[in-house]
Amino acid sequence: MHPSIRRALVVEDDDALRTALLRIIFRTGVDTFEARSAEKASELIREERPDLIIVDVRLENSTAFELLEVARDLVPAPLVIAISGKASPDEAFRLGQLGVRAYLSKPFSTKALREAVYSGLSDGPDLEPVLAASVGRVPLREVQSEVRRVMVREALARADGNRSAAARLLDVTRQAIQQSIRATECLESSRGPTRNGVAANPQPD
Repeated sequence: MHPSIRRALVVEDDDALRTALLRIIFRTGVDTFEARSAEKASELIREERPDLIIVDVRLENSTAFELLEVARDLVPAPLVIAISGKASPDEAFRLGQLGVRAYLSKPFSTKALREAVYSGLSDGPDLEPVLAASVGRVPLREVQSEVRRVMVREALARADGNRSAAARLLDVTRQAIQQSIRATECLESSRGPTRNGVAANPQPD
């Protein structure tokens, strides 16, 4: 497993497949957690803050969308891999919006799982469908502002609040990071406290 993965959550209502996935991941030395329902998975996401989430799109009496809404609030963002026999175009689009970085079609091999993890970590997400869907709904300046805010917040989280390290992750200057932080602080002060405080309270270098 990739060295950045320390905690993994497997969400699958098929007991045999869930056990097999847990066994594969556990062998890599990663702490593993399991859930067979979206409700239980949502609790574990909040409590354990996994780096990797492997989730079946269709769960018993629910779908993956509920727990992915919870996972989307995590900073740093987890790698999410969806398992699906067949996802509809609408489902695939929504999964992409909620942060799914790779898909595995049943049945799949251990090699396919490993490749999905590395691919999800190394390749950037396909932003085009989300941006295209924003046309006519969100002004361009707001999209640009939100993209900048989210990416700076994530970079600061991955860099443990170090602004210089965050700047290197984004390939921008440290001054650009500082400007974005100030803009976010002004915005958040008008809205009240932030949910996670990462962008508003970075650690000094």
